[in-house]
Amino acid sequence: MATRDLFTPRPQAERETIPFESAEEAWFWFIQAQQAREDGARFSLGAGLFPRPCEPLDILKVLDRLYRNREITMDHALVLRHYGRRMMPPDEHRTKERRAHKLWIEALGAMEMVLVGKGIVAMPHAYLEAAE
Repeated sequence: MATRDLFTPRPQAERETIPFESAEEAWFWFIQAQQAREDGARFSLGAGLFPRPCEPLDILKVLDRLYRNREITMDHALVLRHYGRRMMPPDEHRTKERRAHKLWIEALGAMEMVLVGKGIVAMPHAYLEAAE
């Protein structure tokens, strides 16, 4: 075997991936992956205990596309970032978090439609109904 053959990537067998149950689950996974990346970790498609059907940046691309198409606002993105880092959604029962909860639901509803279409999220979730 030639030396260059040792460094040629070999096609890997299709590995079954597990789609997310909701846009919220995908978002929290993305936030954790971004934090790990900032800490020096590397990610690849299909790696890990529960191989996912996307890379973390695919989630960010969906958010960016929704923002550029004016389907969500900067307020939506800021709420997603803030509560994503807290690893918990805003509580609609807390007076100070009611607006954030509304923005959270709207943003995840918009994201979920796209993520389901891409096969990243398994099936529509309650966000779609709540956003209407």
